[in-house]
Amino acid sequence: MKILFFTAITLFISKLSYGQTFTLKSVDLGGQFTNEFVAGHFGCNGSNKSPELNWQNAPTGTKSFAITMYDMDAPSGSGFWHWVMVDIPAGVLEIKQGAGDVKSGLAPAGSLQSISDTGLPGYQGPCPGEGEAPHHYLITVYALKTEKLGTTVNSTAALSGFLLNKQALAKASLIVYCKR
Repeated sequence: MKILFFTAITLFISKLSYGQTFTLKSVDLGGQFTNEFVAGHFGCNGSNKSPELNWQNAPTGTKSFAITMYDMDAPSGSGFWHWVMVDIPAGVLEIKQGAGDVKSGLAPAGSLQSISDTGLPGYQGPCPGEGEAPHHYLITVYALKTEKLGTTVNSTAALSGFLLNKQALAKASLIVYCKR
């Protein structure tokens, strides 16, 4: 069995006008990412469980949150979207481990998980090609100025990303590296 190693660092934190910083953290992403969060197919043997994520200091006026996970190093010519969750109510400041499984019932009420680049909704764990250089996975939480983004379960990640950037008040991200 091969183990995938990950390193998590905080990146792209948005400084707010009153001196507080919108930040994203995870108790699951501290140094190494266990096989629990890696894909369970496409040649990987992980459990495909989404990590716990928590954030604080969202800007005033935040009406909802969204989460994306993007592999900028996937050899597709356009990266690879692993997770898109939108319409997370403004009062929610944490996503539980496993919430990316649309059948788990762990996602916040009212939230929506659209399709990843696998063509299925919900979380798709990392699974870089064997022997490739480490991939950079960008996990981002968006503080949004709208309650509903207006996407559906079948909306592409690129369309969701476009709309998210139009509605973002602030973003907080982690970069996680993975090599198999």
